[in-house]
Amino acid sequence: MGFGDFKDKLQGLSEEHGDKVEQGMDKAGDKAKEKYGHDEQVDQAVEKGKDYVGGDEEQPPPPPGQ
Repeated sequence: MGFGDFKDKLQGLSEEHGDKVEQGMDKAGDKAKEKYGHDEQVDQAVEKGKDYVGGDEEQPPPPPGQ
């Protein structure tokens, strides 16, 4: 499965179960903050993930640091 297939699958899940997908992303973010700290960065990553999964972006986001 390539990245495009994975993205399409996530967007399909988001369309069907958007509220549950967002809840799962929030829970994963909370666990990451508990384990690693860096609350602001984790929150930003979760929000970008929500935008990406729910958005109509054609291109994947740039790698971190670019």
